[in-house]
Amino acid sequence: MNKIYNSMLANYHSEDKHENHRKHRNALYILVIILALIQLSSFFVITAQISKLNSKIDSELFNTKKELKEYSQDYTKEFSTNLVEKYDSVYQQSFSEISGILSEQQKSFEDEIELLKSSTQSDFSGIVEDAVKSVVAVSTDKSIGSGFIMDKNGYIITNYHIISGSEDKLAVRTYDKKTLPAVLIGKDEVRDVALLKIEGSYDYLELADSDDLKVGQKVIAIGNPLGLSFSVTEGIISALERPGPNGYKEYIQTDVSLNPGNSGGPLIDTQGQVIGINNFKIGGAENLGFALQSDTMRESINKIANQTIVP
Repeated sequence: MNKIYNSMLANYHSEDKHENHRKHRNALYILVIILALIQLSSFFVITAQISKLNSKIDSELFNTKKELKEYSQDYTKEFSTNLVEKYDSVYQQSFSEISGILSEQQKSFEDEIELLKSSTQSDFSGIVEDAVKSVVAVSTDKSIGSGFIMDKNGYIITNYHIISGSEDKLAVRTYDKKTLPAVLIGKDEVRDVALLKIEGSYDYLELADSDDLKVGQKVIAIGNPLGLSFSVTEGIISALERPGPNGYKEYIQTDVSLNPGNSGGPLIDTQGQVIGINNFKIGGAENLGFALQSDTMRESINKIANQTIVP
């Protein structure tokens, strides 16, 4: 009897257990279905929003393209006009630059031809013919020397020792035989340089860059030795940066013949530019002349004048 009862009780519990499992499965299935429905609804909502956004973007893009096309038509006309004007401006500027370069090349070529003529003829007649027009004789009641015009406004450089003691009694004789009064602008006694001025407009000599000088280079001295106006002698550079009476190594040594009256005159190169101002010679020696180099002379002159007379 007990066995039958226990068997019936076991069967009852087994059926109850299966019923619970079935309920759990059904609840799980329902939950999965609900989640699937939620996901599907979200997908449709997002798809609709994306479609609406794409439609709006396409509409804005179409309108933008239309506006750009209309603007492009107007801008193209204006741009074309501006482009032509800009091209003309650039062309004119380029043409002007090319013309300037050609003019400079022509001048350089002509200068080279003149230099070759002088070298071929083994003389400096062409150079001297132009340079001598800017050389002057400087005189006082006590002495006579040389000088040269270095600015179109009549500025003249000479040695200070020529006019020392007679600064208020200065006269200048030009190449065309005119005697003019001169005034002393200033002096540099350390370098034995004086700056004078005469009235009028004149041809002038340009200063070279003394850093470019070389030993053995041909040079020409122009001056008034012993009162013989506008005499010319030639030679070569014997040495550079020799010390002078002031102790500074600023002098060019040459074998050019210098005599009393040459002081203050220009020492020029074969291109007609001044490389120095003839200053002194060694007494009792042959062909040992010295000239203050052009770079030092330029510095001294501009300092005396308190302005840039010689660039």
